[in-house]
Amino acid sequence: MNATRGTSPDAPHAVDSVVMNALRRCLCVPLSTAFLLFAAAASSAAEPLRVGMELAYPPFEMTDPQGRPTGVSVRLAEALGRHLGRDVRIENIAFDGLITALKTRKIDCIISSLTATPERARSIAFSAPYLRTGLALLVAMKSPVQSAADLDAPGRIVAVKKGTTGHQYAATSLTKARVLVLDKESSAVLEVAQGKADAFIYDSLSVYQNHRRHPDATRALLRPFREETWAIGLRLGDDELRRTVNEFLEAFRESGGFERLGDEFLPDEKGFFKAQGIPFVF
Repeated sequence: MNATRGTSPDAPHAVDSVVMNALRRCLCVPLSTAFLLFAAAASSAAEPLRVGMELAYPPFEMTDPQGRPTGVSVRLAEALGRHLGRDVRIENIAFDGLITALKTRKIDCIISSLTATPERARSIAFSAPYLRTGLALLVAMKSPVQSAADLDAPGRIVAVKKGTTGHQYAATSLTKARVLVLDKESSAVLEVAQGKADAFIYDSLSVYQNHRRHPDATRALLRPFREETWAIGLRLGDDELRRTVNEFLEAFRESGGFERLGDEFLPDEKGFFKAQGIPFVF
């Protein structure tokens, strides 16, 4: 007896018979059903869409009490995945490492409250904008700062989060003030709340939220002194994906998707900004 695992000489004929029977059964299936089966198989075979974001920026990118990704950007990524017919895998990456992760193909796109800037556009591509915002100021209660024009003065200390557009603005525009570069938003807020820094440069929505957490120690200058837009970051040359992403964003907006996300995650902020005459983010 042959000790090698195998089949009998008649086995190939048996296999052929099984295959033929399977083909006959497929031919009996209605064309529409066959198409659905094929589409389902193709979808299940598609690679997951790897979306990079830093889960430390509520309510856009965060985790729930069970440690699962949630927030506006997570919901947006999930909706994009459904549009593409692909599962979504969220990759939690420090904000200043997201572009490198995209360029080295560790992720397929960035959905992380990413501002579309000319500097970034030299190394990555952007979708159409999906959110409008701008740089604002969280100011220490006792600081003399009343506007962005007051920041660049000797003795001023201005906090920024590393890698953000607030950091870029401070690095190029503030030559007299001391710029304090920190890794975390919470650290920058604490510097202001404790009176160790005059101001923190960040987006207007986050400034509003952080002021609400420290109402007695901070002031919020919410009207943006520099307007910005957020977009989905993509690799240069991924033109087909960019086209599909833009189609998705247009359809998502027209279907009321962004309005629903605002109502779910930002109801108080939405009402406050409207009352102050400040354009809301979406």
